[in-house]
Amino acid sequence: MRSSAVLLLAAASGVAVGNVYFPQATSPAIAAGMHVPGGSAATVVTATQFGYTAGLFLLVPLGDRLPHRRLLVTMLAVTGTLLLTAGLMPTLRPLVALSLLIGTATVAAPVIGPMVAGLVASERRGVVSGLLLSGGTAGMLLSRTFSGYLAEWGGWPAPYLLFGVLTLALVPLVGRVVPPTEPGTRQRYPALLLEPLRLLRREPLLRRSAGYQAAVFAGFSATWTCVALLLTGPTYGYDARAVGLLALVNAATAVVTPFAGRLVDRRGPDLVTLICAVAVIVAAVLLALGADGRIGWLIAGTLVLDVAMQSGMVANQVRYYGLGRARLSRLGTAYMTCAYLGGAVGSWLGVRCYIAYGWLAVCGLVALSAAAVVIAVWRQRAGRGSRESGATARPAGPGRAASR
Repeated sequence: MRSSAVLLLAAASGVAVGNVYFPQATSPAIAAGMHVPGGSAATVVTATQFGYTAGLFLLVPLGDRLPHRRLLVTMLAVTGTLLLTAGLMPTLRPLVALSLLIGTATVAAPVIGPMVAGLVASERRGVVSGLLLSGGTAGMLLSRTFSGYLAEWGGWPAPYLLFGVLTLALVPLVGRVVPPTEPGTRQRYPALLLEPLRLLRREPLLRRSAGYQAAVFAGFSATWTCVALLLTGPTYGYDARAVGLLALVNAATAVVTPFAGRLVDRRGPDLVTLICAVAVIVAAVLLALGADGRIGWLIAGTLVLDVAMQSGMVANQVRYYGLGRARLSRLGTAYMTCAYLGGAVGSWLGVRCYIAYGWLAVCGLVALSAAAVVIAVWRQRAGRGSRESGATARPAGPGRAASR
C-alpha cells in the first residue's frame, strides 16, 4: 500500500474518531440553541459514546468477514448522512437518538487499523500503525477545538453539517485507495460476535487490560463531558470556544505517548499502568483546584489526565498483544468495547454528579475510578511477588531433606 493511501486512511480515521468527540465541545451550544439545561444537552455526548461502544461490538468484527472496501464505504456513507440529518433536528430527543446511531456507524478507525496492518510489509507495520494512531489522536483533539469555534459562529448545527460533509467526501476517496481484500474468516456473524466474549472469559490478561482502561477512560470521559458545563457556567462564563482551546492545549499527549511505550518495553505494562493511575488521581486534585474559576489548574489537570489516559492505553494494549498475533483483531474488539463502555458510563455518571453536587463531585469520581486501578494493580503485583517467592522457597525443602 502506498504512503499516500496510508495518509488518506489516517485522515479518514481522524474524521471518524472526531465524530465521537466533537459533541463534547458542542453540548453548551446545543443547550443554548435548543433552550434546554446543560445537563440535558450533555446526553448527546453520552449517547454518541454508547453508540460507539455498540459499533465496536457489532460492526468492527465484520472487518474479518466482509471485503474492507465495501464495509468502510458503507460506514462512511451512513455516518455522513446521519450527521447531516442530525444538524437539521429541531429538538433534543431526535438529536440524541441520531447521536446513538452516529456513534454506532463511525467505527471506521478500528477497522482501518487491522486492515492496513495486513496489507503492508511487516517491517513497515510499526511506522504505519503510528501514522494511523496519530490520525486518530489528531481527530480527537482538533474536532473538540474547531467544533467549539464552529458552534459559536454558526450555532450547534454547524459542526454536524461540516463533519457530515467531510465524512461523505471521504467515501469516493476511500473507495479508490482501498484495494480488494478477501474475508479473513467464514464464521457466521453470531459466532463473530461471541468470540470477543469468549476471549474475555478465557484470557485473564485481556480482562485486566480492559478493566483498567475502562476505569481510567470513565474518569477521562466524565471530565471532558462536564468541563464544558463548568467553563460555560456561571463560575467561568466562557463560551464554547474555550472548551476547544482547552482541548488544543492537550496536543502534548502526542509527544509524551511514545516515551510511555519505551517505558513499557523496559519495565513492563503493570508499572506503567500503576504510574498512570496515580497520575489520574493527581489530575483529579488539580481539576478540583480549578473549581473556583482558576483556569490554570484546569489546564494542568486536563493535560495530566490526557497524558495518563493515553499512556495507560499503550500499556494496556501491550499487555494483551502477547496473547497471539492471529487473534489481535478480536482481542482488540473485546478491549475497545470494554474501554468505551467504561467511557460511556463515566460520561453518564459524570453528568449526574455535576447536576447533583457540582464539579468537585466529578473530580471525586475521577479519583475513585483511578484509585480502583491502583488497588487492583498493587494487589496483582503483590500477589505475583508472593507466588514467585513461594516458587523459589518450595524446592529448598526436598533439597534439605535429601542432604540430611
